[in-house]
Amino acid sequence: MVSNYTIVIVKSGGWYAGYVKELPGAHSQGKTVKEVKANLKEAIKMIVEANYRHFIAGKKKFLEERISVHV
Repeated sequence: MVSNYTIVIVKSGGWYAGYVKELPGAHSQGKTVKEVKANLKEAIKMIVEANYRHFIAGKKKFLEERISVHV
């Protein structure tokens, strides 16, 4: 499954910091933009996998659907 997320990266002193708009708590930093992007991809994977294990794994019945929210 491929999902798309929006990341925001800012320069802060000699470092870059970034976060994922759609996933509160998914944030990272690095010395380069490339490093921050790699770190954020890993953070996304970890959060999605943790959510799956917590809410869905082993459950026989669950509801899954897409919703749209305009902010």
